[in-house]
Amino acid sequence: MFGGLQEKFKGVLEKLSGRARLSEADVAVVAREIKLALLSADVHFGVVKDFVDRIAVRAVGRDILESIAPAQQFTKIVHDELVALLGSQSAEFDFSCEPPLVVLLVGLQGSGKTTTAARFALRCKKSGRRPLLVPADVHRPAAVEQLSVLAKEAGVDCWPTEPGMKATDVADFAIEHARKIGYDTVIVDTAGRLHIDGEMMREVADIAESIKPQRVLYVADAMTGQDAVKSAKAFDEALPVTGVVLTKLDGDARGGAALSVRAVTGKPILFAGTGERLEDLEAFHPERMASRILGMGDVVSLVESVSSSMGEGEAREMGEAIFKKNFTLEDFLKQIKMMKRLGPMEKIVGMLPGVGGHLKDMKPDDIEREIRLKEAIVLSMTSQERANPRILNGSRRKRIAAGAGREVSDVNRFIKEFEAMERTMKKFSGGGMMKKLLKGLTTQAFS
Repeated sequence: MFGGLQEKFKGVLEKLSGRARLSEADVAVVAREIKLALLSADVHFGVVKDFVDRIAVRAVGRDILESIAPAQQFTKIVHDELVALLGSQSAEFDFSCEPPLVVLLVGLQGSGKTTTAARFALRCKKSGRRPLLVPADVHRPAAVEQLSVLAKEAGVDCWPTEPGMKATDVADFAIEHARKIGYDTVIVDTAGRLHIDGEMMREVADIAESIKPQRVLYVADAMTGQDAVKSAKAFDEALPVTGVVLTKLDGDARGGAALSVRAVTGKPILFAGTGERLEDLEAFHPERMASRILGMGDVVSLVESVSSSMGEGEAREMGEAIFKKNFTLEDFLKQIKMMKRLGPMEKIVGMLPGVGGHLKDMKPDDIEREIRLKEAIVLSMTSQERANPRILNGSRRKRIAAGAGREVSDVNRFIKEFEAMERTMKKFSGGGMMKKLLKGLTTQAFS
């Protein structure tokens, strides 16, 4: 996700590199290009206008106009405003209440409510809670069966909804059962429609009135752009929505929903669906998402993955290597070896600064093949060449290509990509932005 928007932001910000200072005319031009990039990503027009206005006000201030590194300062402003747009700080899901905690999931048909219900139940189970899943979509028998199957996969209990029951009765009976048995979390999956209609809204309103849920989560398909935002607003007007779950963030969505829904509804984005597995429901972090949009990767999430899979030592080593000023091909090789142990490569590469853009259009098998190609090239180099690729003249590149079983053109392309990645890392390694990420790396990943 965000591939197209990331490329456009990259192009806009690169135009500022090398400038000794920025004029108000420079800021106006860049602000207009950012506006067009966001509109093409299907971000709500009102949200775009406010966002660009805030950037312009900050960017024409004295600090940036006289800065010795205006491009980096401008990037920081854009990053900060993206974080504010997405929610400023991560919003923790609040489990506090007298059990059972009743969570109602609402949204349009096909948004991923049923899968999200099972994913959330698994997340609850892993945190030591005892959840009960409730299939209240009585209009689609397949939805009831689907939730039952997913519940078994997650290792949690599911209420046996019978055919012909009313949705309100299903929810009422399930919650009564939960109180008797001792479940501390009840997750109710509701019916959806392809579009907002009166019948659907009346049914979910009746369920909410009957069971009095402490939390109402609107599940939004990130692939639908502004349609998800319109639906979120309609549900929020009819129900006491407490938070948003964005699904399919691993798809080809342009990003409009993610960048608009919080600003339009005022409701925090709590979780994001990022893959095909039941485990792929993650807490939503505005700062990390903003970093990915700007091509800075998502290093804290990557370090957390390394930490959970390998241990704190290797995770800290990866984080420090990424942000050190002299990032070498030896460091790159170490990262590849670590990444290969973390799972699907197509999910991991987007977390590294400057890497995802080269691979974003490839299929998973092609990504694996490309990574192996890069690894073979680096392994064919001497330690001196890995430490300083600038010494790679024509004869050295020819030798490396032969050693890797590749063409010299493959070596040339890889070196160009590495230099671009190195520039990206240097761009973000010295400012306060990276200090905040590194602080998060130590306080969040290892707490």
